[in-house]
Amino acid sequence: MRAEEITGRPERELVLERDVEIVRDKMRVTADSACYRQVESEIEAKNNIRVWRFGDYYTADEFKINTETGVGYMLQPTYKLELNNAQGTAQRINFLSQDEAVVVNGTYSTCEGPNPDWYLRSNTLNLDMGRETGTARGTVVYFKDVPLIGTPALSFSLSGERRSGWLPAVPGFSSRGSAELLLPYYFNIAPNRDLTLYPRYISRRGLQLGAVGRYMGETDAGTYEGRTLIEYLPHDKEAGFDRWQVNSNHTQALAKDWSFGWNVRAASDDNYPNDFSKTVAGSAERQLLRELRTDYAGEYWSLTARVQKYQVLQDPDTTTPTPHPYNRLPAINFHAARYDIAGFDWQVDSEVTRFDHPTLINGNRMVVVPQVSYPIISPSWFVTPKLMLNASAYQLDDWKNTGTGQLDKGRSETRAIPTFSLDSGLEFERSTKLFGRALTQTLEPRLFYVYTPYRDQTNIPNFDTADATFNFSQIFSENRFVGSDRISDANQVTAAVVSRFLEESGAERLRLALGQRFYFREPRVTLDGSGSAAAGSRSDLLLAAAGRISETWGIDSAVQYNPDDKRVISSNLNLQYQPGPKKVVNAGYRFLRGNFKNVDFSGQWPLTQKWFGVGRLSYSMQDHRILESLIGVEYNCDCWVFRAGAQRFVTTANKASTQFFFQLELTGLSKLGIGNPLEVMKNSIPGYQRINEVPRR
Repeated sequence: MRAEEITGRPERELVLERDVEIVRDKMRVTADSACYRQVESEIEAKNNIRVWRFGDYYTADEFKINTETGVGYMLQPTYKLELNNAQGTAQRINFLSQDEAVVVNGTYSTCEGPNPDWYLRSNTLNLDMGRETGTARGTVVYFKDVPLIGTPALSFSLSGERRSGWLPAVPGFSSRGSAELLLPYYFNIAPNRDLTLYPRYISRRGLQLGAVGRYMGETDAGTYEGRTLIEYLPHDKEAGFDRWQVNSNHTQALAKDWSFGWNVRAASDDNYPNDFSKTVAGSAERQLLRELRTDYAGEYWSLTARVQKYQVLQDPDTTTPTPHPYNRLPAINFHAARYDIAGFDWQVDSEVTRFDHPTLINGNRMVVVPQVSYPIISPSWFVTPKLMLNASAYQLDDWKNTGTGQLDKGRSETRAIPTFSLDSGLEFERSTKLFGRALTQTLEPRLFYVYTPYRDQTNIPNFDTADATFNFSQIFSENRFVGSDRISDANQVTAAVVSRFLEESGAERLRLALGQRFYFREPRVTLDGSGSAAAGSRSDLLLAAAGRISETWGIDSAVQYNPDDKRVISSNLNLQYQPGPKKVVNAGYRFLRGNFKNVDFSGQWPLTQKWFGVGRLSYSMQDHRILESLIGVEYNCDCWVFRAGAQRFVTTANKASTQFFFQLELTGLSKLGIGNPLEVMKNSIPGYQRINEVPRR
């Protein structure tokens, strides 16, 4: 301690006058006068007091504290907290311990300056630095000196970390459910577990009850995690019956290399996604999977067993029914592989499945696919010959064909089809520049030959097979179908060339690709067993370009072009311009001949230093219809943020939903408003960034 004048009794009491400074551990006090009582370990100071305590800063007219226990008080104080940069004034502060203080008749705000834009005024405000929570009694929240909300009790986090308590009420308004009010209560059960309960009142429907539980952890066997959502609306006033949905997933390690999990989706009726979903993806979901699975892996093999069943929801506004996939009751898959065994690579994939369908033929299928290859690899070229065999056996049930009214007797079918392939390629490199940056450019030509003899497969049902999407991954595969019920005959070669631009670190800056498949014999196998594949002598031409071509520009594009008809079959182009933080513009174009032709624009951009605009427009050029639109603004004033806007998206073939939102976020305290604009903007705009930093320790 230091002062202009020190008097008192040795080892008892010291009286300090003028320019007083006292330092003890993590506390520093300056004042006009002070008294230190050594026996009681007590400091008492008066007039022009400044206190730095554990990083927090105070001023006061009078200050008294026990340096051992941290118990004391301040009169007419101001304070500023290090944890979240909050500040305020008070009639008195009572220090209950080193970590806990009670502000009496005081204010609290995270805004800088003597006249904060927002603040709360409370009778008592308990600041617990150990638990990083604040609890206020008799509170009124002011914004621009206008009272917004009053409450007898209010609790909030001082650090932005999770904590139990009522979350801000979320009013909402949409064209589907009219006005609604969500009142969530959050239980922070443990650092790795939480639960949110929420009643939601929907004016046109009634009271919906919901719960979301999340957990993750680790046992001696390994990790586990999961999430379950349950919603229940008793007697929907508009629909006239109970409505509900369940969404649950879980994965867990049972032992070393052994795990299990489930994925359960269910809804009460076909219209549930249309009426209650808040996103485009949610409203379009029609095939709800229910799956239970277990996986076991050895050093060179793995075994998976699963049971899958689907609930199919039909779109009431379209005459095209949603197809019902086959249920797998069960499916058992085995995979084994070894590499570089005397230069050879081999693997075996096998599957045994029971297929079940409410209206189609049912049966059992066993598939075994062994293959062996001999890779010959050098630094600048490779050649890989491979032999494989697809062997299948079917045991089919009796089936009454609803189309013909005839009964098909159960029967057995077998099939064994060999395939030979030869993969080869070269790699050349050179130094080059791209947009002024020194890079390494590669040129990688590749040839891939496949021969599979023709086998008639018209007597085999199609349980799970479809045409593979024609892209760069598929043209280097042996089968042009996805699934095991159809094996395409082939006598073909794929020619492609890829050029990559690599940085010195090895990171890929840009990739250009060109590829096409040439048929020495036209394939004859089709999905339904009728007609011809009609491939001609060559496939469509594939072109692609993707990468981060500069620090601000990114591109992802692909084109499928038919050189015989001289027309584009499908194309996909996405551009992203991101010159800095909170600045992003996205432009996209998606086209599939005979199906859709869509454009998509989205972005986030500063309009002024504090105002930001956000928006998205997804438009169907084929149907002349807006699929999704979003417009909004954000205002960042450091200690508070305002967001407002509206979103509209298609829910069924003939219906759309519009929802409005606005929100006032008082940084470090709470969010007030209608809807959840943060979630909407994040999901709708790739590259969106929050305009205010969340306070963290």
